[in-house]
Amino acid sequence: MIPAFDGKRVLVIGGTSGIGAAIADGFTGQEAEVIVTGAEGTRPGAVTLDVRDRAAVEDLVGGMGRLDHLIYCAGIIRRGDEHDPAVFADVLAINLTGAMIACTAARPLLAESGGTILLTASMLSWFGGGLVPGYSASKGGIAQLTKSLAIAYAPEGIRVNALAPGWIATALTDPLRDNPEREAAILSRTPLGRWGRPEDLTGPALFLASPHAGFITGAVVPVDGGYLAA
Repeated sequence: MIPAFDGKRVLVIGGTSGIGAAIADGFTGQEAEVIVTGAEGTRPGAVTLDVRDRAAVEDLVGGMGRLDHLIYCAGIIRRGDEHDPAVFADVLAINLTGAMIACTAARPLLAESGGTILLTASMLSWFGGGLVPGYSASKGGIAQLTKSLAIAYAPEGIRVNALAPGWIATALTDPLRDNPEREAAILSRTPLGRWGRPEDLTGPALFLASPHAGFITGAVVPVDGGYLAA
């Protein structure tokens, strides 16, 4: 147990399912006050938010009064359709530009609290995906955004890091898990020999937000069962 979050206010954008929901539950379990955003009706108490709407993001964050940790897990993938420039642009708007909008909105409050930001990168921050040029570009961008904001925000005491999930069993990977050949290829390269679970990201998220990681900023941390090492 990391006794660092009792009474802390945590905003998890994209926290109604998958990795975001697991991270939100992890902070809740550590007695934090957790505000979750996502699509309407997907989680009790969740705030509906379109991360492409800058004014809506600014209204939400600005109205919080206090914020200790920002977690950005909002993201989409459109396999096979992302070569369409319109689809490409929408993927980047949610996965990358939305993260920048949220970080910019949260910066003043996090400067007051000496807080942290945690973004969601991917293995595709390091290599490409022929079916997902938008997703790959957005996650490469997240890695560089993490490093850039870590430098920019450090004088204000804000640490900025990212988690890079491997192949995690969520709705986004359902098509891959339903394809026996693709699943076999993934598992054969993953040294731990299994799909990750959303809960596998919870511990790393708590650590990076905690004082135990007080000298870590600008890091992109793989949580991939060894896939990048293979």
